[in-house]
Amino acid sequence: MIIILDSSRWSTLVLAYKTLGVVFGGLVTSPLYVYPSMPLVSPTTEDYLGICSIMLWTLTLIGVVKYASIALRADDQGEGGTFAVYSLLCKNMNLGIRFSESGAAASNVVLYEGTRKQSRLAKFFKRSVIATRVLLFIAMLGMCMMIGDGILTPAISVLSAIEGIRAPFPKFKQSMVEAVSAAILIVIFLLQRFGTSKVSFLFSPIMATWTLTTPLIGIYNIVHFYPAIFKSLSPHYIVTFFLRNGWHGWRLLGSIVLCITGSEALFADLGHFNKQSIQAAFMFAIYPSLALTYVGQTAYLIKHPNDFADGFYKFIPKPVYWPMFIVSTLAAIVASQSLISAAFSVVKQSVVLDYFPRVKVVHTSPKKEGMVYSPEVNYTLMVLCLAIILIFGNGQQIGNAFGVVVCMVMVITTTLLTLVMIIVWRTPAILIALFFMTFFTMESVYVSAVLTKLPQGGWIPFVISLILVFIMFGWYYGRQKKLEFELMNKVDTSKLGDLLSDPSVHRVPGICFFYTSIQDGITPFLGHYIRNTKSLQEITIFTTLQYLMVPKVELQDRLHITKLSAPGTYRCMIQYGYADNLDLKGDEFVKQVTAGLQNCLGEQDLEDQKWGQDVDITDIVHVRGKTRFYVGKNAGWFDRYVLPFYEAMHKNCTSGLPELGIPMSQLIEVGMLYEV
Repeated sequence: MIIILDSSRWSTLVLAYKTLGVVFGGLVTSPLYVYPSMPLVSPTTEDYLGICSIMLWTLTLIGVVKYASIALRADDQGEGGTFAVYSLLCKNMNLGIRFSESGAAASNVVLYEGTRKQSRLAKFFKRSVIATRVLLFIAMLGMCMMIGDGILTPAISVLSAIEGIRAPFPKFKQSMVEAVSAAILIVIFLLQRFGTSKVSFLFSPIMATWTLTTPLIGIYNIVHFYPAIFKSLSPHYIVTFFLRNGWHGWRLLGSIVLCITGSEALFADLGHFNKQSIQAAFMFAIYPSLALTYVGQTAYLIKHPNDFADGFYKFIPKPVYWPMFIVSTLAAIVASQSLISAAFSVVKQSVVLDYFPRVKVVHTSPKKEGMVYSPEVNYTLMVLCLAIILIFGNGQQIGNAFGVVVCMVMVITTTLLTLVMIIVWRTPAILIALFFMTFFTMESVYVSAVLTKLPQGGWIPFVISLILVFIMFGWYYGRQKKLEFELMNKVDTSKLGDLLSDPSVHRVPGICFFYTSIQDGITPFLGHYIRNTKSLQEITIFTTLQYLMVPKVELQDRLHITKLSAPGTYRCMIQYGYADNLDLKGDEFVKQVTAGLQNCLGEQDLEDQKWGQDVDITDIVHVRGKTRFYVGKNAGWFDRYVLPFYEAMHKNCTSGLPELGIPMSQLIEVGMLYEV
């Protein structure tokens, strides 16, 4: 019988295959460093059975139940990660997410007020500014900690794999291992500019080979060394493990938790693929592969209890050692991809929502909005990864620092998912309590254990995360201050005629495109411009560029134009998708807008028809505003430190307006000082 798959199922299978090379690299290669990072002392069979039981139940509960079954449902328009969950909560609570100057995502805000009654918790967040700020801080911390994790993952994966060459070749010095690892990481980061789709096409065969071969070796070890290993599925061995080992057993959790590192990427990389493909790949390939590999490693170590320091390469049979060394090295290289892609995704989300300094974001696929690449983020990660290799030197020492921020991100995700259950999904209280108590308790225990790693190097990703949080909060605070200033000083559209009727204001020939992020009212830069120039072009178009979470916007839907009350003034909304090419020449851009104005106005406004027929490009000017803070003597200490920091970031980040090929001779920037 021939089974014919429809196109949607076939595309899901293809995507599931591609996820192997992008999403699961960090998770599925964790057997390389879990056992070697454990500070075991004369381990017994019962100890190994307890460790194996903890790993299996951790993979099942956190991997299968929490992430694959629950977290993937909490997406925000196909995007995953802690910041996407925060965005989803804000939209459902009508908290008024900040959007970028271009009006990013404004059309995608779903207002639930009036369609269904809000929960008491949602009303509490709307009333409490402190609660709203705490929620934002938690989301920022989760995002920044995942980036901090992304700095350690490539380093530990590649180093752990390359160190395998020292077993057969002891003369291969550690400095050579570091040099080779650094060279491999440089190549990985240089490949990122080709995009997720092409990278996954290159990497997926490697990860598919790894995912298939490691469980086969695990089965071989189970049969040859300890067939009774599957009794470790009983939670009984977890209880006896802690009763027997006490304090030392609790400390071992700091290394055992590495078996689930990379699971957050399963959620954060959602924008690059879709939940069906990620679920299929995890449930039918990654989870069985990891379970059999860990069980096989444990079966080997039960018969060779002192080989845990090299727990992966020692459990490989000698006839296939070199083929597996090559596969594991290539897999470790690919393992870096999951957290790198996740870092691109979460940075892109926060840039779109205007919670992070604007960096260049390149969409590498015309079909999938979430497939993005950021050169600045990429090369910053590369430099930090190389620094980690130079600081620590080997995979075991990085393992001591690894896991600190991973566990904290898990706790943050659990907290945010609980809020989603209460506010968005309206899950029954008993299920919410069961979810929160199970995962918050479990992950908090892991956090308490990994905190002991802070003096051993765990402080590095933690400090990097806090620096990133400070950058995000500084940017958010500055943007909020600017928005407050613009809204407080905006010109009401009904008073626009009075402003232009002043005898001292001259209407000069030409067209003026006045860029603004305000859709309700007129930007205060207009008043500042008129007061200083005493003039305004006969045709003035208040233009807002609006980013939509769709691939392309049809030409007939791209322009939305309305006539304002004052003569010769219009409002123009230009909508564009992530795959639209806005790299237009200035004259082409003008012709699109003027043609749209002609279609909109028809024959009714004869006074304006003359300019639409023959546009003189030399009579066109593009005006954009720039607000600068002036921190006065009466400003608080917080503003004196944070606002200059924001100004420095704003000065060095990319433009908030997409590049439209506007000639510099036609561009005017109107500056205003906002005294704090």
